[in-house]
Amino acid sequence: MHMITGKEDIVQALIEAFLMEKGTRELYSRAAGKAVNLQARKIFAELSEWENRHMDFIQFLYQSLQGNREVKSFEEFSSKTQAPLTEAGIPVKDLEAKAEKYNFKNETEALALAMEIEVKAYELYRRLSQNTADTSVKVVFEEMAEQETRHINYLKKMRQAH
Repeated sequence: MHMITGKEDIVQALIEAFLMEKGTRELYSRAAGKAVNLQARKIFAELSEWENRHMDFIQFLYQSLQGNREVKSFEEFSSKTQAPLTEAGIPVKDLEAKAEKYNFKNETEALALAMEIEVKAYELYRRLSQNTADTSVKVVFEEMAEQETRHINYLKKMRQAH
């Protein structure tokens, strides 16, 4: 009988979080490429950059858990892993279809899509933090949820500016 250690749980959780961040980043960078409107393009480029920072944060946590021995393997892993889901737990394909549909003629549409993703991401991380018994895992997901809250507030501010 294989004992599941807290460490394995957290590593698994981090891998899933990483994939979601990666999926979201890919969506945002695609959206940035497609946006007709310059302002919308800038918003998506910035969002994509945020997701990069999240990925770095997750990678840092992963490596500290592995005692930093696996730096290379994580990089290999991260380049190989497909990102089928976004942060929000929505298949990337579905969101891409949505992004195709929007031509992002204005920031309002761009912000609306971003907001939808970030809110779902927040809910997902909050749920994960509540459902895990492992305190270190809980802390990670609480931190991720906190970061999503910052994104949401930023997007709200931008929306008000329009």
